[in-house]
Amino acid sequence: MSDHFDLLVLGGGSGGMATARRAAAHGKRVVLVERGRLGGTCVNIGCVPKKVMWHAADFADRAAHAHDYGFTPIDARHDWARLVENRETYIRRLNDIYARNLDKDDVTFVAGDAHFVDAHTVEVNGQQLSADHVVIATGGKAKWPEIPGAALGTDSDGFFRWTERPNKVAIIGSGYIAVELAGVLQGLGTEVTLLLRKDHALGDFDAMLGGKLIEHMRKAGIDVQMKRTSVELKEKTDGIEVLFDNGESVGGFHQLIWAIGRVPNTAGLGLEQIGLELNADGTVPADDWQDTPVDGVHAVGDITGRVELTPVAIAAGRRLADRLFGGMPDRRLDYRNIPSVVFSHPPIGTVGMTEAEARAEHGDETVRIYTSHYIALYHGVLEDKSPSDMKLVCVGDDERVVGAHVIGDGADEMIQGFAVAVKMGATKRDFDDTVAIHPTSSEEFVTMT
Repeated sequence: MSDHFDLLVLGGGSGGMATARRAAAHGKRVVLVERGRLGGTCVNIGCVPKKVMWHAADFADRAAHAHDYGFTPIDARHDWARLVENRETYIRRLNDIYARNLDKDDVTFVAGDAHFVDAHTVEVNGQQLSADHVVIATGGKAKWPEIPGAALGTDSDGFFRWTERPNKVAIIGSGYIAVELAGVLQGLGTEVTLLLRKDHALGDFDAMLGGKLIEHMRKAGIDVQMKRTSVELKEKTDGIEVLFDNGESVGGFHQLIWAIGRVPNTAGLGLEQIGLELNADGTVPADDWQDTPVDGVHAVGDITGRVELTPVAIAAGRRLADRLFGGMPDRRLDYRNIPSVVFSHPPIGTVGMTEAEARAEHGDETVRIYTSHYIALYHGVLEDKSPSDMKLVCVGDDERVVGAHVIGDGADEMIQGFAVAVKMGATKRDFDDTVAIHPTSSEEFVTMT
């Protein structure tokens, strides 16, 4: 005999928590199943601990500039173990907050692995739970290559388990996880080699951002190597060696991180029991309303492969609960113009179309690009005058701003406000008519000519 609910949520990460709590706020009886720590990837092994590490590396950068600002140089020796301890204490506090929020909202929590019995029933720890609606929000996990010796490396999960900082690290990958971990490790004193399979980084972003970031990374001392296809790892006396398809190799690494993408967490769910066939890339098919092809079964977050960001999963989950239980039949997430940040060194902020996307959709003759290459005031008194770059992508006779991109100090904080403007359909004239705030970096967005 099963215990029946209005909503059953599989996954206690950002998307699952948001869906469950919003449904409970609408007065529905909700159960949430999670096999690991509450908070999912973001809280435990993703954006939260990553940002803590980013702050540490950023502090090291600032400490190096103390002399130019009139301070006696700071002896900023770093204690990696203490940082990890403080970070994990903070995360445990967040886990407890998540648990208390479920209890406060009267959401039933079940710890364990769930698998489908039928489209409205799952089994967990020998107990059957059923609901009118089921939401799959089990997230993703790091992708690993199938090459000899791959197990000599680790992934981003493993990075967050390190209790001491390695002296020499190779990172294989070109996405945001690869470049973020490269910046953190280099900033805290590790010798970093970044191995790119192609000749660019951040391939899904505007080309300016990836190109400029490589310049910044190389200037900071990161060894960025392009067109490196890894075919084998070997353990040598001096560390890990990486062999490439052209017969060359690099070695001597104390750790190696695979950062080649992520794959959906679907193993063990028993989706075949309900006739739910996965997409070719392993993601769960879900339409713009978060509905799967199976009636009453929905999916939100990274498991769907659509804009894999924490706030996206939260927004999609809340809107789904509003539609199902809140009397809002037209409520759904608009996946256009979603802003994002890469916590590289320096950070990147971006929203809307890349230049290439705009040209492909609107045609070269209707696209106009505005750029700014500048030195932020912070760097004015420094010997190291690290530049920043911005780009506005505009289309049509009214020059509607369809993309805004920035790399440099403060990019992570300034892009949110400009994302509102892009979302509302602002034009270049609207930007021009906005009085600049001086002296700031963000004023460059409204003074481009």
